[in-house]
Amino acid sequence: MQIVLHAGAHYTDEGKLLRSLSQDEALLARHGIALPRPSSYRRQLRDTLSNMANEVLATDHKGALLSGMIGTSTPERLVMSNDNFFGVPRRVIRNNTFFPNATDRMCGLSKLFYGEEVEIFLSIRNPATFVPALVRAAPRHSVEEITDNCDPMLLRWSELILRMREAVPHMPITVWCNEDTPLIWEEVLREMAGLDPNTPMSGGMDLLHDIMSEEGFTRLTKFMADNPGVTEIQKRRIYAAFLDKFAIEDEIEEELDLPGWTSDMVEDMSDAYDEDVFHIGRIPGVTLLHP
Repeated sequence: MQIVLHAGAHYTDEGKLLRSLSQDEALLARHGIALPRPSSYRRQLRDTLSNMANEVLATDHKGALLSGMIGTSTPERLVMSNDNFFGVPRRVIRNNTFFPNATDRMCGLSKLFYGEEVEIFLSIRNPATFVPALVRAAPRHSVEEITDNCDPMLLRWSELILRMREAVPHMPITVWCNEDTPLIWEEVLREMAGLDPNTPMSGGMDLLHDIMSEEGFTRLTKFMADNPGVTEIQKRRIYAAFLDKFAIEDEIEEELDLPGWTSDMVEDMSDAYDEDVFHIGRIPGVTLLHP
């Protein structure tokens, strides 16, 4: 069985991936793809990995977990999503690194699903906007507590992914940038589901709807219906053109108001992020989705 886990990061997906995929449950079922309810595995997966780490006697943890998710069915591919899998938001950053517990969790996942084909999917985000998002989400905690007094200029997603690859080199990783997601959402959905590149997905334009005026989205929907033969490259150019004209500014602009952060610092962090993404695309065993 192929087992796919979308592991966040926080404040990139916020449940939208599962909502978009669920629009095609019948299509997924025909292809042997199971989309279990998050309530059937999120807490259970965490508790199972914890129990495995503390046990001496062998137990059929995999069978018990799968039974709770899919009963007696035997899908070819199982898709899960949990942005807290590597850690809760307050512990995302420690020692100038992202998700210090990620490798332990991945090793546990590999052990739990031994004999299955396990893949990790991860959306990353510019640290210049990701760090403020973490801080805004925890108003009762100080910036220092949330960031572990990190130097934001040292944060690199590639460091995390290299640790993951070293810990479980047999486990493929698919990565994409949150900033690109509206343009490549349909591809992300297909890759998660393991579907053919030409398979249309009902939720492929969901994110565009969220950041585009109703007039613009209506025009885009009609344009796409009138031009069904466009290629993926053409489709992304069309999306970008419509966003350029009809994007809702409040939905695509973010406030970066952390104490001591200057515009020059944000620009330097963004430049470092662009270089980091380029580096990630060259890591063996990693697939980088991009427009």
